[in-house]
Order: sequence, then structure tokens, then C-alpha cells
Amino acid sequence: MDAVRVALLREVLDGTEWLPATRRFAGALRSSVVPQGGGLLLVGTEVYEPWHLAAHLIDEAAWSGLAALNPTLVRHRVRPGEPAHLSVGLGRIEAAGRGETLLVVAPERPGTGLLERVHDARRAGATVLSLDGGDREIRGLAHEALSVPAGGDVDLDTVQHLVSAAAGENSLPAPRGPRRFRDRLSRLADQLTAPPPGRW
Repeated sequence: MDAVRVALLREVLDGTEWLPATRRFAGALRSSVVPQGGGLLLVGTEVYEPWHLAAHLIDEAAWSGLAALNPTLVRHRVRPGEPAHLSVGLGRIEAAGRGETLLVVAPERPGTGLLERVHDARRAGATVLSLDGGDREIRGLAHEALSVPAGGDVDLDTVQHLVSAAAGENSLPAPRGPRRFRDRLSRLADQLTAPPPGRW
């Protein structure tokens, strides 16, 4: 979706909760993918692969000059002979850790295998973000979540366009202010339950 269409979409949604919600989420995404970090991992469900969001984030990374927005698409099924950028399987989430960001796009409830991997990545220190259809379990694992219930004013595809466009805007401020108590408590729990660091 080009800038003109995004602008028209924003005009239509002006005055709704979707514009501030998508900007807040985009700010969280942008601030979590720091240049020195391990990168952005993007994963969907077994049924839904977020190809479209991956393409938009690649474009936004190029246009904004923020290479850290360039995602690695993690796939549930990798077929032999596919190009390297399409050959990253779920094992990559198992290797995720501190400094990395995992963005889960889940219109429906993710399978147990994915939820376990996301939980393990969070315990290892990865930042977890979720664009979802309202599933409580994936929202509970996410440091930042944006739910798009089916049958609402907008659909998940529309929200993905708004989030990716906002994430690439250089004028987007980083989230400021005190962190919510729940977020601080969650980070503390993650640190206390994380495996011990490897020997050097």
C-alpha cells in the first residue's frame, strides 16, 4: 500500500481508536528493534503467514534508513530448495534471546508448539510483540499487543498497513514516560526465571 492510500486510510479512521493504537504499537516495535540488537523475527500461525507485513516492513526499513526494521520471516513449513530468505524455520525462534524482537501475527489462536517457542524466547530475553485476533494466551506472552477482533471496524490486514507505515516514519517518537507496573513486574519475572548466562 502506497503513502497516498495510507493517508486516505488514516483520514477515514481519524477520530477512532485505531490511529493512536497503531502508532503506539508501531512506536513499541520501532523502539524494540535497536540497531545493535539481534533483529526482528516475524512469524504467523500454521494457517497464516504474514508475507504482506514482511514486504511492507522491508520497504519501510529501506525508506526510513532503519535497517533493524527489516524482518526475518519465520515459517512453519520450509520446503527444500527454497531461497535462503524463505528457509527460516521455527527453530530460529528457539534460538531467539536478549536483544531480539519477535513479532507474532496471529488472526486465530496459535498452535501449542508456537506458543511454547514464543514463551521460551521471552524467557530467554527476547521482546515479544503481538498483532492478534484477541487470543488471551498470545496476549499474555506479549510485552506489547494490539488485538483486532474479527468482524470489527477494521481487519488485521488494514492494521498491519497502518503499523508498518507508522513504524517507518522518522517523526515517530519513541515511547516515553514511566513503564506500567505490569510491564516492570513482567520483566523482573523474566529475568528471575531466565536460564543462567553461558560461561565465557
